[in-house]
Amino acid sequence: MAQFESPADLKSRSGRDAKSETLAKWEALADEMDESETRHRSNILVRQAVEALGRGDPAQAAKFALAATKEDESNARAFHILAMALEKMGHKFKALVTYERAFQLDPSDPSLALDLGLTAWNQKMTQSAAQMFRLYIEACPDSPLGYNNLGSALGDMGEPAQAIDTLRTAIERMPHVPMLWNSLATVLAADGRADESIVFYREAIRLDPTLSKTYHNLGFAYSHLGMLPEALNAYDNALVRVADPDDRMEAKHSRSICLIGMGRLEEGFREYEIRNDVRFRDYVRHMTNAPLWRGECLNGKRILMVSEQGLGDELMFANILPDLADAVGPEGKLEIAVDPRLIALFQRSFPQAEVGPYEDRTLLDKDGNKHLRFMPFAVNKGEPDFYAPMGSALPFLRPRLDDFPHTAFLKPDPARVEQFRATLAADGVKPVVGICWRSMMRDRKRVKYFSTLDRWGPILKTRGVRFVNLQYGDCAEELAQAREMLGVDIKVVDGLDLTNDIDGVAALCSALDLTISAPTAVAAIAGSVGANVWFLAAGRTWPQLGTDEYPWYRKSRVLSPEKFADWDELIPKVGAELADFAAR
Repeated sequence: MAQFESPADLKSRSGRDAKSETLAKWEALADEMDESETRHRSNILVRQAVEALGRGDPAQAAKFALAATKEDESNARAFHILAMALEKMGHKFKALVTYERAFQLDPSDPSLALDLGLTAWNQKMTQSAAQMFRLYIEACPDSPLGYNNLGSALGDMGEPAQAIDTLRTAIERMPHVPMLWNSLATVLAADGRADESIVFYREAIRLDPTLSKTYHNLGFAYSHLGMLPEALNAYDNALVRVADPDDRMEAKHSRSICLIGMGRLEEGFREYEIRNDVRFRDYVRHMTNAPLWRGECLNGKRILMVSEQGLGDELMFANILPDLADAVGPEGKLEIAVDPRLIALFQRSFPQAEVGPYEDRTLLDKDGNKHLRFMPFAVNKGEPDFYAPMGSALPFLRPRLDDFPHTAFLKPDPARVEQFRATLAADGVKPVVGICWRSMMRDRKRVKYFSTLDRWGPILKTRGVRFVNLQYGDCAEELAQAREMLGVDIKVVDGLDLTNDIDGVAALCSALDLTISAPTAVAAIAGSVGANVWFLAAGRTWPQLGTDEYPWYRKSRVLSPEKFADWDELIPKVGAELADFAAR
């Protein structure tokens, strides 16, 4: 399930937002006197490539730079500028290989080490990137760029202590550089220390009040602390100062999420449409020529609704499908494209609709990798009258909190529900509570949103409760550890694939008395079928829509600590709440 937005990109390159010192230096290459005729001809082409890149024409720059490499295959500068042009064109892997070729030819060029490190970082080769940044620091110890990127990369590698030490050392050496304060704050925020980060963001702003990314990141920190009015003010300040179009789009997207989290739904859902802008980093191109539905009358029409984002959001946004099924009327047709695992559940829930799978691919174009989503079951028989990503129906169907009906909108298999009830009743213990404590994605950026099972003692030791495992993915070791450390035997339903058999999970959740889950797909499954669900959240989440529940579902509660991710405070409270629930 989606959390609040991530911080703005912290990677720093000399001249990223203006003509770099490197490019400016290369403009004079054709006037060098101590070069061979071959190198001279190659450098003339390099200068033309530099000029083209300065004009914002990376394709032309690449042509000149490629010609320069053919003129002189040992010209590191030619390969360097070719890599820069390729990167701007979105050819990231080709750019990486070309940077590596340039570095082989001239490993002493610090600007090349910096650029190669940044490109490796963009390709998730973070350890290699860190090594390049260390080389840059050795060559340019008085430049903040190497420290900034090394510290941020170390944070991405799950080494926050080293990252903080690197950035603190740089700040002691260069206390006047706002970039370093901003990066240190972001490492702290990513480590779950958003409250500490605010002091450092404010110092970065004091040093340079024009930095839009710092305001953006300050908004991120406030969001995680549940201080949404302060976050909104920070995003507004970022938008006033932002110049880069991509940064503006990111700030507007973060601001829309903040508005939704505050319960300002009409404005927030409208602004949230920026995710469907072709220039947005996570833009998904839906492969249909049908017009986007913008609230037109659907009676007698055929509309294709396409799921979006992760499985949890696919389920949550399905809240609007009953309205659309009614809107098309008996003469119209609702088509629904979903993750293949959801087809059975959705088809049963909307028998008059046609439910089919989407297929995802990526395309490398001039703007970089773009996600393509195909819906062949729907478009191969002719284009529908309209299409829309499911979230795009929210401005028209859910502009106010009162528009959320608090009813179940998906129907589990009744035979499987009864089967699970019979299986669970055999133990003779009531209530029966399903648990899910984390997402299957366990990278460092996400892990702070979830507690570990070994901390659930105050919940799992609640007397008179039978616990059932709903945690998908490989969790056998965690279950064994809970048995050993806490003396709790969590029931595993034999033969149920919790990752792929979503229809089975929906039936199991319906058979339970309660589901307690982190904000994951499991919680969304339970909520969508109308089961009783408690969300254990590290902090306030935007799908709460400014409330203490998830209004998308029939019956939900959100339990979160006063301080972000303070599980030691939250878990005992949840245990006490569960004891009351069991007693009732």
